[in-house]
Amino acid sequence: MAKNLVIVESPSKSKTIEKYLGKDFKVVSSKGHIRDLATSGPLGLGVDIENGFKPNYIPIKGKSSVISSLKKDVKDSDLVYLASDPDREGEAIAWHLKDALGIKDNKYKRVLFNEITHDKVIDAINNPTVIDDNLVRSQETRRILDRIIGFRLSKLLQAKIGAKSAGRVQSVALKLIVDREREIEAFTPEEYWKIIAIFKDFEAELFKYKNEDIELHTEEEANKVLDALSEEYKVESIDKKEKKRKSKFPFITSTLQQEASTKLGFPAKKTMSIAQKLYEGIDLGNETTGLITYMRTDSIRLSDDFTRPAMKYIEETYGKKYVGYIKQAKSKDNVQDAHEAIRPTSILREPTKVKQYLSNDEFKLYSLIYKRTLASLMADATVNSTTIIFDNNDYKFKTTGQVLLFDGYLKVYGDYESSEEKILPEIGENEVAKTTNVESTQHFTQPPARYTEAKLIKELEELGIGRPSTYATIIDTIKSRDYVELVDKKFKPTPMGIETTDKLQEFFSDLINTEYTRDMEEDLDKVADGKAIWNEVLKRFYDLFEPRVKSAFTDMEKKAPEETGENCPECGSPLVIRKGKYGEFIACSNYPTCKYIKKEKEETQIIEVCDCPNCDGKIIVRKSRRGKEFYGCNNYPKCKTAYWDKPISKNCPECGKMLTEKNGKIKCSSCDYSE
Repeated sequence: MAKNLVIVESPSKSKTIEKYLGKDFKVVSSKGHIRDLATSGPLGLGVDIENGFKPNYIPIKGKSSVISSLKKDVKDSDLVYLASDPDREGEAIAWHLKDALGIKDNKYKRVLFNEITHDKVIDAINNPTVIDDNLVRSQETRRILDRIIGFRLSKLLQAKIGAKSAGRVQSVALKLIVDREREIEAFTPEEYWKIIAIFKDFEAELFKYKNEDIELHTEEEANKVLDALSEEYKVESIDKKEKKRKSKFPFITSTLQQEASTKLGFPAKKTMSIAQKLYEGIDLGNETTGLITYMRTDSIRLSDDFTRPAMKYIEETYGKKYVGYIKQAKSKDNVQDAHEAIRPTSILREPTKVKQYLSNDEFKLYSLIYKRTLASLMADATVNSTTIIFDNNDYKFKTTGQVLLFDGYLKVYGDYESSEEKILPEIGENEVAKTTNVESTQHFTQPPARYTEAKLIKELEELGIGRPSTYATIIDTIKSRDYVELVDKKFKPTPMGIETTDKLQEFFSDLINTEYTRDMEEDLDKVADGKAIWNEVLKRFYDLFEPRVKSAFTDMEKKAPEETGENCPECGSPLVIRKGKYGEFIACSNYPTCKYIKKEKEETQIIEVCDCPNCDGKIIVRKSRRGKEFYGCNNYPKCKTAYWDKPISKNCPECGKMLTEKNGKIKCSSCDYSE
């Protein structure tokens, strides 16, 4: 019997850690959260608002057996190590485990695994701490806040306009997308013209007239300039400068999501899923180890244990001149510096050395993380930048060139950052270049671009809205709710997304906005720092929020159901599209006086597939109550012949029953025969 019990969140992580700790430890998994707020009580919130916002927690569906098994493990152990993830969510999970499993204060320790490697796991076990109650309260406040907003606003929108949901951060993210779309719609393009002088080895663009910026708005204005130009372009000035090109900081959660989106084409949800696997542990044949540190972090800090060998690696691999320095950033108020930036657990574990153990996507993401971290510690790149200004009858033309003198960090990160060289010919001041090849081209100003996933994440982070660890979920939610669609990999709001935003702004404009959401994040940080009382934060919010909700339930106009253009065959009223438990259906607008509902056979074209093998009917395409297609007899309910796979007019050579086809594969509907 193991005297020590370690409880982690992930089953895969538990297997890795148990190998490190040996026979005196038993490592088990809670499989994530084990409890959540109930949906009972006033308004179904699971929160006793009248009693200081006291939460009512119940086991998550399907977790009762997990809790029972964990209780037995706790009873059989002398000491319990609560090793959920090292962030606020993980701290809350640790507290829930302690509370739900009845673990006494003197029988538990809290451990933080910032990386899943042998030495770091052993070190964490040898240096345990206790649960941070302030972090738990902060996360609990966030959960209650999101439950109140989500339940109340979602119920309101479902009742009034048929929208699916609303949320504290989700609705603000959607508002950003809708606001941007309105900017695009309101944008009026303005005409402008460019004039380019084309020489043998370079081009120069008009940018000034008599040292004043020049703008050309019509073809007439452009032609006037062309008429005033001669063939001779005299060099007025040459400016040569060496410039440093600095590498970026190592990844935090938000920048990893952005870079993986732009460089690898990964959605944020996919990035975080792959990063989770790299963190929890990869079987490398002779060992199982985590390849990266914990992937939910706001900190760019790198530990001395990593930077010392990394600097040595850079010098030995690339030379002393490539060794850089440790970058320092100005700390933001909302940065959580509990652990490091996202980095490889060992600088010696080069991507090519572990490629055979990784999927293609895992290799791509690990390579990006590895090279970004290494590049952050390398020397700056150096470029020689040249700007030449020409004069032609007081019209000033400019050309620029750039030559890479020293690649520095681009030695490893050049695949992800472009560094195109443009070499200008040797030319001295007062020299004259000649050309008659001058082009004027028409252009129009462009509206602001729609948000890509990377740009939206960057905007949310800069506005201080939400937490980087939640961005993937937020984006996935607004996509799955059909509030947005992707057009050329950019977010465009759907009519439902626009209507949802408009209704929320009509009644909650001072709550669903970037400023209030940012201020709420700051309040949650204050709770985490012990500088604010959690239920006082909730009370201030609720006293402002709930009266607005009640008013909206009364004053928000209910959206009329969409008419189909047909009339009810029973009472003559218009037929409308309604939404039910199993999706949309067509019914009479005069409900409840008239309860007519159009049957599926009436609204869909009958598609015959083949003869029914059991009666004189036809097998047709039908739909289940949940909208899933199947194949059944048109003599139902007299004949109940039905198939999930498409039947074909051919019988099984072994049993004589109907053969079916799915994805090009033919098999028997009754026996094991296939072809």
